[in-house]
Amino acid sequence: MLLRLPYGERNVLTAEVPDDNLAGIVGPHEVQGSPDEIEKALSEPFGPSLGTFLEGAKDVVVLVNDGTRPTPTAMVLDTLADHMDLGRARYLIATGAHRGPTEEECRFIFGRHLEGLRDHIVVHDARTSPCLHLGVSQNGTDMEVNGMAVNADRLIIITSVEPHYFAGYTGGRKSFLPGVASFRTIEQNHRMAMRPEARTMVLEGNPVHEDMMDALSVVKKKIFSIQVVLDHRQQIYRAAAGDLHSAFRRAVGWANEVFSVTVPKRYDAVISVARYPMDVDLYQSQKAMDNAKWALKEGGTLILVSKCREGLGDEVFVDQLRLSEDKRAVLEALHREYRLGYHKAAKVAEMMCHGELWAVTDLAPEVLRDMGIVPFDSLQGAVDALLRQKPKAEVLVLLDGSVTVPKVQEDE
Repeated sequence: MLLRLPYGERNVLTAEVPDDNLAGIVGPHEVQGSPDEIEKALSEPFGPSLGTFLEGAKDVVVLVNDGTRPTPTAMVLDTLADHMDLGRARYLIATGAHRGPTEEECRFIFGRHLEGLRDHIVVHDARTSPCLHLGVSQNGTDMEVNGMAVNADRLIIITSVEPHYFAGYTGGRKSFLPGVASFRTIEQNHRMAMRPEARTMVLEGNPVHEDMMDALSVVKKKIFSIQVVLDHRQQIYRAAAGDLHSAFRRAVGWANEVFSVTVPKRYDAVISVARYPMDVDLYQSQKAMDNAKWALKEGGTLILVSKCREGLGDEVFVDQLRLSEDKRAVLEALHREYRLGYHKAAKVAEMMCHGELWAVTDLAPEVLRDMGIVPFDSLQGAVDALLRQKPKAEVLVLLDGSVTVPKVQEDE
């Protein structure tokens, strides 16, 4: 069979895989939605309507995701424009610890509204933005949140909900922590990602999620959320609006309908695609690796397909993986002294203790080799090398590995 896998924003990679070796091609479920879902959500909110929420507002701040997320913020703004004057609000881009958005990403975020709103847009910088200390979480995290969000008398959150490899799910409370938190707060929170309870699609008992909920509880502001669930084509499936917690819980249920995929067993190899815009760099592409490992046999081969448009990402993450060829030694070192980015390195190191990691990217081959990753300049080259090594290998393909979570039937 000829595989055709998305690569970057518009390109496609191909590879011929014998039918006997191809165990399956899976991705998010086919679901039916429409752009009208946003209007429907606004007309049936959890709690007061948007109009009621905005009555008497003097300082409205809208939190929006950065360009590394697929959130259809521009489409949400298209609908919001029929319900409020967008020009009366300020817009805070919730970057977390990421870099600020490029001009191209700003256009993706704001669409046709960019020029009209440009003077109203502020980019959160975890290292330099003024943050207010609001207390300490039950897990000991200092809650420092951007003052623009804290001081607003109305907050509107626009976000999307999908599985997340250590927070359980994106969306909701994540707009605050890490979205508009200080670097120190993010680092303290993400340290808990090293714990086994912090994993995809798990909220109860997840220390990272619990910490995020604590952060939200101390931001005592009126909040109206619009939380969108996308299908595998990154089109709108469902949307929930109103009360942050109620909308989040509803969106989590919809996210499971789309992104949780049952497979009968584990496989010799998994090809996992980090699709645009999650292919921005190797750091972000780690999510596609983490999800794939749940369907990979011990000693199997994971083949990452990601353009890595902007390179490696966080240098801390890269440097830690270069420490030793023995990834168990890397894990031990990461646990001894945590810094932001180490959790990513730890998750990759865990995967490399489980099996081999190969990659088809635009990154320099020698850089990947230094990290213990086997580089390939074509998808066909990686497939051919796999079948030379394991002629009878059963190969599973994750078409959207960053958000597709395999659940192995034999484990249930």
